[in-house]
Amino acid sequence: MKPPASHAEEFDWLRLIRSENVGPETFHTLMRRFGTAAAALAALPDLAAAGGLRRPIAVAEPALIEREMAAANRTGAHFVYFGGRAYPALLAEIDGPPPVIAVLGDLSLAARPTIGVVGSRQASAAGRTIARTWSAEFGREGWTVASGLALGIDAEAHRGALPTGTVAVVAGGVDKPRPEANADLHAAIAEDGAILSEMPLGVEPTARLFVRRNRLIAGLSRGVLVVEAAARSGSLHTANFAAAAGRDVFAVPGSPLDPRAAGCLALLKDGAGLATTARDVMDAIGTTDAPMLPGFAEAPDIFDDAADTGARLPQEMPADAITTVATALSLTAVPLDMLIRATGLPAGLVTAALVELELGGQAEREPDGTIRAALPLT
Repeated sequence: MKPPASHAEEFDWLRLIRSENVGPETFHTLMRRFGTAAAALAALPDLAAAGGLRRPIAVAEPALIEREMAAANRTGAHFVYFGGRAYPALLAEIDGPPPVIAVLGDLSLAARPTIGVVGSRQASAAGRTIARTWSAEFGREGWTVASGLALGIDAEAHRGALPTGTVAVVAGGVDKPRPEANADLHAAIAEDGAILSEMPLGVEPTARLFVRRNRLIAGLSRGVLVVEAAARSGSLHTANFAAAAGRDVFAVPGSPLDPRAAGCLALLKDGAGLATTARDVMDAIGTTDAPMLPGFAEAPDIFDDAADTGARLPQEMPADAITTVATALSLTAVPLDMLIRATGLPAGLVTAALVELELGGQAEREPDGTIRAALPLT
């Protein structure tokens, strides 16, 4: 896939991904179908109407993108586009990689072997110590530590790795230090590490955006280490995303009497790697002298039908295809392959129909790539 080759194309990419109901998967499908962001933008109103939207779709206004670009210039942030050499190679491999990421700092750190370190916000003293000291050891051995800049385990992981290189993935805009208690750490990472987000500058983080952030931590990392986590924890989302992407998952054991160990113990029962030292993690992922990635690999060409796995997009949408796919959806999210089997339609036709249903507000895609019918408005 070719990244934008001019300022005008960069502008159109940002307009497309910032438009209503356009997420990463939809963006990539639109680009594959129409070839350019400008052509996809022109098609959005008709596609959304075909998908059931009863009002004009909110296409991002040029003034909105101009303000975001101006905000990036003021804060020292820059944009990295899917398909370009600056885009992290491992992140490009996940399902629905973000088309555009905003970055503060030195993203070349993500070209080194990277370990995600995550855990509880309400961390114990022991957990904080493990996160900080192990992350420092990872850094000394040439690994970059990625985490989510939350309180507790995340913050300690960043602090331990800061002297050698750490990448913080945030749920809101890169210009919004959250939580405020980590404002100094945010500034230090922007200076000596890297902060990235797929969200527009100025956006405040929300619960749903934290889940999206977790998939990026997993996507950047060769393996994810969970230090402490409750039974229902965002850290477990990160571990699940890592496993789905074929990355290694590790957990630090803890006392069954400590609720902060419940998530780690569950991961271990499910087959996660047992980690009692930082060396356990590094040895399991690969040798400590593993070669650095050669810069950033070019992202796979998702426009190339020859590289496709059978989901060839139709030139025209059959009239009943959208109805068939919409009927198969429910409020229970299902994987795309299950939806294809349920409809009996070709993969490319289902993919194209889903784009129109998403643009029309009739379907929603979860951060893990599963699809469900959109929740009714209340």
